Amino acid sequence: MSGRLAPWAELLRVSALFTVPGDALAGAAATGLRPNRSTLLAIGSSLCLYEAGMALNDWADRAEDAVDRPHRPIPSGRITPRAALTASAALTAAGLGLAARAGRPALTVATALAATVWAYDLHLKHTPAGPAAMAGARALDLLLGTVATSTGGPSPSPSPHPPLRPSRPPREALRSAALLGAHVYGVTTVSRHEAQGGSTRTPLLALATTLALAAEATRTAKACPLVTAVLAAAYAHTPATPLLHAALNPSPPLTQRSVGAGIRAVIPLQATLAARAGAPRTALALLCLTPLARALARKVSPT
Repeated sequence: MSGRLAPWAELLRVSALFTVPGDALAGAAATGLRPNRSTLLAIGSSLCLYEAGMALNDWADRAEDAVDRPHRPIPSGRITPRAALTASAALTAAGLGLAARAGRPALTVATALAATVWAYDLHLKHTPAGPAAMAGARALDLLLGTVATSTGGPSPSPSPHPPLRPSRPPREALRSAALLGAHVYGVTTVSRHEAQGGSTRTPLLALATTLALAAEATRTAKACPLVTAVLAAAYAHTPATPLLHAALNPSPPLTQRSVGAGIRAVIPLQATLAARAGAPRTALALLCLTPLARALARKVSPT
């Protein structure tokens, strides 16, 4: 990418956008319903709120980035702080607007998600509560897909799971949200060391968490156990080697590489969660996003 769009693509981390739709789709799979119009609205809301968080993150960190990452769009002067903050506010409003079109329950979850994103970027990120806040945001994003799909009209699938009450996510969705949140917690914990490096214990803990999550997803599969097991193995394989390298040599470059691998692993994890809920087609469709994410990442400057 070049010209005026390149700084915005870098600011918004568009290469990571393909990790977002799977949250809502994994949440939809847990309902036992086929994705519907409200699922699409939930995906649109998730994308907007994710990008709002990216812009707000760089606005909040502009002083720190001026020292540690002077090449970033704001400290390098390619995007003004005011423009980044305005974009974040506009994207938040757009995300909430899309969620509102999916129904009041979806708007309630999206509002909680937006509040978590802003609280994380403006304050919680540099506190011990930071990883938990980030994990909570991803869990809420999955539940947004659950609530939107279950209130968006009947489209029953052959899944054994019964339709849900609109205001109460099913146990399956809560389990999926917990697994996704645990993965994001581990990745976020490692990311806190990517500027200075120096932590051997944190990547090892993240690796142990990844392996435990893969085993748990396989063990608790309600349907498609073989597909779930294969996808869980793919998920565990994605960040395993980079995390091990970061543990053996906790330098900033290797730590950053392990964080990138952890982010990429979100897609096979989402596919695993969809398969274990009885939606193998959704799971396979999500896997198709992986090469697209890699191709886009090569076109955008690394962050």
